[in-house]
Amino acid sequence: MDFTEIADNFPNKKQSASLSCINSKTDFTQTAGMKRKKYMNPYLAGIMLGLVLLSAMFFSGRGLGASGGLKYAVVATVEAIHPQHVRESQYYSKYFENGEHPLTNWLALEVLGMFLGGFLSGAFSGRLTFKIEKSPKISNSKRLLFAFLGGVFFVYGAQLARGCTSGAALSGMAVLSVAGFLTMIYIFGSAFLFSWFFRKLWI
Repeated sequence: MDFTEIADNFPNKKQSASLSCINSKTDFTQTAGMKRKKYMNPYLAGIMLGLVLLSAMFFSGRGLGASGGLKYAVVATVEAIHPQHVRESQYYSKYFENGEHPLTNWLALEVLGMFLGGFLSGAFSGRLTFKIEKSPKISNSKRLLFAFLGGVFFVYGAQLARGCTSGAALSGMAVLSVAGFLTMIYIFGSAFLFSWFFRKLWI
């Protein structure tokens, strides 16, 4: 049974429309000649992530991170807009000491590599497409708004905790840091708690 036949069994036009969108995306993938591959085994992916973390510590002397890369991008943006303020600011000026620049920092380059790696992974696996993961009950704008707000709160919290899931939790637990284990517990614990209140964004 194809999507068109399934959609005919629904009296709700919105559900039929959403299924039509799914059908069109499937046709696009087939038309582009991309064959979707299965997702990688999560246990194998976890081992590979551990090896990436070990390699980062061995070659660069630093662990992984993500939110720090965004911080360096913001600092570089402030410097481009108002360089005098950056030179006079005790906080911003330290990122430009000894001729350094935030965008050449290890974390900024790592985040750039994450985007490039994600793009290549999607291309090789046949999943390179534009779509918004959401519940059919909400609009795209609402989904994007809550995603933006969630990102703002998470990055702000990561700055207070001096690290995110990658920098504080994964890298911290790799060196048996108590703060790393606590960070992971609180991040996922609060995620499970608040997911119940925002479940309608997905279900």
